Amino acid sequence: MAIVGRSKLRDLFDDSPTPHIAHPPQSHRRDFYVATDGSYSRDGSGLGVIVETRDGERVARFAVPDEAPNNNVAEYRALHLGLDVLAARAPRDARIGVLVDHNDLAGDVNTAALAARAHDYRPIKEFSPPATADHHWRGIRARVVGFEEVRAAQLDSNTNPAHVLANEPEQYGHVNDEPARCLLPERDTGDSQVPPPSRSDRRASD
Repeated sequence: MAIVGRSKLRDLFDDSPTPHIAHPPQSHRRDFYVATDGSYSRDGSGLGVIVETRDGERVARFAVPDEAPNNNVAEYRALHLGLDVLAARAPRDARIGVLVDHNDLAGDVNTAALAARAHDYRPIKEFSPPATADHHWRGIRARVVGFEEVRAAQLDSNTNPAHVLANEPEQYGHVNDEPARCLLPERDTGDSQVPPPSRSDRRASD
């Protein structure tokens, strides 16, 4: 079972495939990571969300009882919640890493991210959300377009740190009362632009 609150979402993202889109060599330069999961059972459904910065600082956690009609819809509802939570705490120019354990959802997110770069927003393939999750998919797609860059990675269910929150929302309901945080990591600007000594010490020509 996953240990709630002790995950390193950045490491999980870097080690997981990103369907329909190439995995960048320096994907750890995401500003925020959001892991979500949705569960379904006849006794009740649940949504789990964990948000962390690139540096591993926890921003938010949620374990919410839900009434999704099936597991596929629950997955889309969970990501919709997670991206809404993140949008309230992150700037629009943030680069986001999404972690889900649903292959179609990860593929849809990445296809939407690619479509956002095209002038006509036309996807390279058809999206595949469940019919009863259409409005949640529209919300997800709006959030994908709203950030500078979004990329989704697919986890195994047993490594998804949001899994336990979604499956035991009553047991972990106390995480919903944690104080809100907004921790923006410092941007990694890459190589320094300071000239080498041989150039910086050179006098300007008269």
